[in-house]
Amino acid sequence: MRVGFVGLGTMGRNAAANVQRKGFDLVVYDIRSEAMQPFIDQGACPATSPADVFNHADVVVTMVFGPKEIEAVATGENGLFSADCQGKYWIDLTTSSPQLMRALGVDFAARGGHPIDAPVTGSVDSAIRGDMILFVGGEDRDVEHVRKVLEAMGEVRKVGHHGTGYVAKLVNNQLWKIHAAAIGEAMVTAKLAGLEPEIWWNAMKGGAADSFVMQHDVPSIFAGHYDPSFPLALCLKDLRLIEQLMTETGTRNDLTRATHDRFKEAAARYGMGAGEMTVCKVIEDDAGIELRVAGDWAAPWEVKAPSA
Repeated sequence: MRVGFVGLGTMGRNAAANVQRKGFDLVVYDIRSEAMQPFIDQGACPATSPADVFNHADVVVTMVFGPKEIEAVATGENGLFSADCQGKYWIDLTTSSPQLMRALGVDFAARGGHPIDAPVTGSVDSAIRGDMILFVGGEDRDVEHVRKVLEAMGEVRKVGHHGTGYVAKLVNNQLWKIHAAAIGEAMVTAKLAGLEPEIWWNAMKGGAADSFVMQHDVPSIFAGHYDPSFPLALCLKDLRLIEQLMTETGTRNDLTRATHDRFKEAAARYGMGAGEMTVCKVIEDDAGIELRVAGDWAAPWEVKAPSA
């Protein structure tokens, strides 16, 4: 099975590297030619467009910024759908609009293709290690056909028919962002009331307040870099999609809107490229304190890739 990969950004290049390490022949495409070079050096075939990827691969994996970008990859000039899609498999890892992606999936299936959604959760270190969680939606037989490709990138969690993976990803990120915003308020309150940050952190872990954000992301606050591997631009894109989904479903969204406003405030202060946990720095700065803790806080992007 020859695997194509479109989108070699922070997460995509690491997912693609794990597919290549598992021994799959790889075809790669990115709008930045320099992003393809490390894969070409390891024997991958370069493509000239998304359509060209499908011309050389049985399965294509896409991972780009958001809805606008994935729609262009699929239906734009020299997009995936302009190639012969008959019998081909499309695995999309993008965080995107369920409504849009279901429509694209129907279009792809009408062309003889097999659409599978598999947006991921985790951080850049999960992508490097190859243990991301993939929220997978699609026909059972299609998922089984490409299971080895999916498992090269992480853990498969089948959530339903095509399109449900995007829903799972959005509500996952909804809770993630709410937790991130709330932790800043809790940490600052604790310090102002006399509880030191590292002591607070160790006391909270494993209890009712625990979460992925508590375990994984708080050290980026201690280190003072706030994890720029996931910038505020991505956070705001995700929150827009979450609010759009909640509007479509008629769900009350007070907490989500408040969280969205806090992330907008962080972006206005620190820039769209600042790390996701600067949502907590807003509270730090307003209180006139710092939450730095001395120590060897390993950055997520410094995790070592597994050997072949």
